[in-house]
Amino acid sequence: MKKLILSLSLLAGLAFFNSCTSDVELYADYKDIPVVYGLLDASQDTNFIRISRAFSGSNDHPINANEVALIADSCNYPGKLKAYIVEYQAGYGGQFDSTGDTLMLDTITIHDKEAGTFYSPNQKAYYAKTRSFFGNNAPTRQYLYRLFVHKGNDTITSETKLVGGDNFKILTTQLSFKAAESNKSNQIKFVEAENAVFYDIHFVFHYRESVNNGPMVEKQVKYSFGARSIDELDKDGTVYYVSYGENVLFNMLADAIGGDTVVDSNHPNVVRYFDEKPITIYLAAGGDELYNYILVNSQSGYSQTVPDYTNIGGGFGVFSSRKNLVLEARISGRTASDLYGKPWGFIQQ
Repeated sequence: MKKLILSLSLLAGLAFFNSCTSDVELYADYKDIPVVYGLLDASQDTNFIRISRAFSGSNDHPINANEVALIADSCNYPGKLKAYIVEYQAGYGGQFDSTGDTLMLDTITIHDKEAGTFYSPNQKAYYAKTRSFFGNNAPTRQYLYRLFVHKGNDTITSETKLVGGDNFKILTTQLSFKAAESNKSNQIKFVEAENAVFYDIHFVFHYRESVNNGPMVEKQVKYSFGARSIDELDKDGTVYYVSYGENVLFNMLADAIGGDTVVDSNHPNVVRYFDEKPITIYLAAGGDELYNYILVNSQSGYSQTVPDYTNIGGGFGVFSSRKNLVLEARISGRTASDLYGKPWGFIQQ
């Protein structure tokens, strides 16, 4: 039986679900099979797309995938393929017509990739400056972006709408927690992003710690709500929200700090500080193609040789869109008061 190993080296971030529109015979005699990963983010100055190829072997000619993945020539096409993105605008009857705007992709070498499954530290990627290209969007019109990659006589294609929009924002600027036992919950609210079908939300509480007048060390605790589709989110009118228990911050600190206090026989002179806005809220919105890629392929297992879902015509992978928001938030006065009390060891600066 033939084996195929797909190069997945630049699917980032997401971190972050219809049916495959491309039929590629994986178990025929060897031919290179394009593998494309791209997540467009209109808020970024530069967008990167990974355009590589699969490598395969057979029972008669087996390969060691872990060894081959470390060889750049096994993952990359030689030179630079002709690759570009074309903008389309919704017209009469919902049909999308080209605006005439085309964005050519160039190649770049990333020099600081950490060692891992795939070759490093120098890794090849395709990129383009996208701020002005995406910035022409009129908020009242729908746009579509199609990727074209020419490889010899073959053309690899895919398309996606942009996730985001000017109205996408986090509304909650202050979080409230309680050290005492409580069954109550509070909310983080946000306005939905255009063309988003799922969201990944978490927040981080940042603090600093010094022991015995030693160096101040940056520390943090993190709470994740996980990835949720729009059908799994609560909604109040046009506002979405996720709920967190009032005790959650202090429960996390109890695990992180343990029995350490300001004055403790085992850890004397432990002091901790937090800033005016110690909470960072991270909200990521993802498009339909990315949602399907994660949902379908995770259910069938990432260890499989052939993914069940791809939206790459003539290849494998995913071409979609995402947008990330980051907001520095305050904590309530009651929360600060509880943090300044023992056993948490926080003091005012």
